[in-house]
Parts: sequence; C-alpha cells; structure tokens
Amino acid sequence: MANVQYLGTGRRKKAVARVRLIPGSGNIIINKRDIDEYFEYDTLKVIVREPLTLTETLDKYDVVVNVHGGGYTGQAGAIRHGISRALLEADGELRPVLKKAGYLTRDPRMKERKKYGLKKARRAPQFSKR
Repeated sequence: MANVQYLGTGRRKKAVARVRLIPGSGNIIINKRDIDEYFEYDTLKVIVREPLTLTETLDKYDVVVNVHGGGYTGQAGAIRHGISRALLEADGELRPVLKKAGYLTRDPRMKERKKYGLKKARRAPQFSKR
C-alpha cells in the first residue's frame, strides 16, 4: 500500500492544526519548517511529541502539519490533539492509552469575551470614592 497517510484535525483556543501521519522516520514538519525551527521553546516541542512518545511511535511516522490561528502555545496544543486523532485512525488499539492521558479531549478553555462597561473581560474601571 503505497501513499498511506492518516489525517487528524486538532484544535485549541483559536488554533487549528491539520495533521498528516505518513509512515517514515520521525521527521516533524510544521508549516513547511522543521519543528526545531518553528518552535523556540523546548516545552512546546515536548508537548507536540507527547502522543508519539506515549504510544512509542516516534520513529514510525513522519508528521506533516498545517497550523494557523492562535499563539504558539495554542498551536502546540492543537498539533498534539491532531496527532492523537491521526494515531487513532492509524491504530484503533491506542485509544485507551491516549484517552487516559487526555490527548483526545478538545480543551474547551477559550478567551472570555470583553463586556461593555469593563476594561477587559472582568477588569472593572478603577473606583474612586472622591
């Protein structure tokens, strides 16, 4: 079976990651750049690699990602979510491991909207007695 690839979509905050897993040697390419070039911080690189490390498939697949929206942290979380979903498509038996680690759950935390009369979502204008 030539040209086998597994797809997964990951989301976190405003970031959306479209992930392709291709059988290979473990290269991770994000927006046509290597992971070391794309993410400055090691913590974000660790977050992206977590599902592959957990399932011991780090050197079995090449990961190609298109990600947009949000900041670096949100994008790292979205990529992790997408990789987890793609791994599930590749091998359904990994579900309990990924589920227990919480990688299949879409993180629902979003930025709270700003309300009128306030400076930010909850920050009220300074109160003056006199």
